[in-house]
Amino acid sequence: MATPAEVLQVLGKLGVKGVSRVRCKVVDGRDRDKILTRNVVGPVRKGDIILLKETEMDSEGRLQKR
Repeated sequence: MATPAEVLQVLGKLGVKGVSRVRCKVVDGRDRDKILTRNVVGPVRKGDIILLKETEMDSEGRLQKR
């Protein structure tokens, strides 16, 4: 079941395939108010609601410098 999360900040772009790294806050569910860093495919901006498949893991790696 998907868990809704609100995008707090767009941290940057990863590569050329439209992947963005975002910081988001879980709105509902077991991990409510938890702040996570996620990789998101497609257009996204601050204030958007995204659906997370799982809320246990954070994304890792480096941001691309432009």
